[in-house]
Amino acid sequence: MLRKILLGIGFLALLCVSSAGIAGEMTARQVVEGFQNELLDVMKQGKALGFQGRYEKLDVAVKKSHDLPKIARIVVGKQWEELAPEQQSKLEEVFSKLSVSAYAHNFKDYSGESFNFVSEEETGRGGVVIHTNLLIPGEKDVKFDYMMKKKDDGWQIINIIADGVSDLALKRSDYTNVLSREGFDALIAKINEKIDSYAKQ
Repeated sequence: MLRKILLGIGFLALLCVSSAGIAGEMTARQVVEGFQNELLDVMKQGKALGFQGRYEKLDVAVKKSHDLPKIARIVVGKQWEELAPEQQSKLEEVFSKLSVSAYAHNFKDYSGESFNFVSEEETGRGGVVIHTNLLIPGEKDVKFDYMMKKKDDGWQIINIIADGVSDLALKRSDYTNVLSREGFDALIAKINEKIDSYAKQ
């Protein structure tokens, strides 16, 4: 009898853990909204934090919500396979710094902005697109479409389209040209130059 009771308790505990795991998994929309809330929070403290302070606060938020290694692979396309493992690691590292630096630079002050969820749609390959608007007082809204893919650790952003312009497409066109014509070192130098320019502005 005692054995049956213990087994029953164990089974119930397992059910509770499983349910908690399912309940705790964030939806694609929640990932986007959580990240947007982090952005707004940093914007409100933007001037006091300065660039480095904004960078440090956004570093975790960006890496948690964006699949930066996948994005880095996508932006160099087929040329990724031609890179040595240490080059791939280096590219992932500097691209991660670039992504966080871009957010720290572009979202540096606050004047009443807010994000508004519009809709969610599934893509043909198991992905999801979260459609939102950035509401800017006195100015035209900016449409942000977040392309999401699910990994083992949850939903992550793999591309952002702002007012119909794909950030990933812009980077891919630019980076593949530099990589093809000038080589890997030139690409890394170009990215580092952009990071430095963000930090100084």
